[in-house]
Amino acid sequence: MSQRKFLVIADDSPEFQAALRFACRRARSTGGHVALLRVIEPAVFEHWSGVREEIQRQAREEAEAELQKSAEFVVAETGQPPEFIIQNADNVRAALRKVISEDPDIKILVLAAAVGGRGPGPLVSSIAKEGVKWGSRKVPVTVVPGDLTDEEIADLA
Repeated sequence: MSQRKFLVIADDSPEFQAALRFACRRARSTGGHVALLRVIEPAVFEHWSGVREEIQRQAREEAEAELQKSAEFVVAETGQPPEFIIQNADNVRAALRKVISEDPDIKILVLAAAVGGRGPGPLVSSIAKEGVKWGSRKVPVTVVPGDLTDEEIADLA
């Protein structure tokens, strides 16, 4: 059975929480599921493979810990644990292309626009400029204002 997944990029931006809250509300109201993507970009330190492997291991542990923090919220909001997706990639867009092209159950990408006059954020800008084709698939993108309140999200989602 196919499960409609709402994909959220779990990063350290202040607007991540708005995207997560919105995705949880939509998942709950439509019988869907939340998937969280954490991207690990390559470490700059490339001299010794043992050091590089240790840095990668630590980055993965940190990614899992960050996802675990969000998981409690997702369970509280939707009644289901989120799917964790951790990708090593050069950038978020490359990770998205890979994840979306490999998982046909991902139906919607939920992003939150940056707040505070610094533009909508690099990923939202890139999608606006380059479009929403992810490999061979096209997936709708929902862009949520990053400063929505819980009440506004409940009203919209």
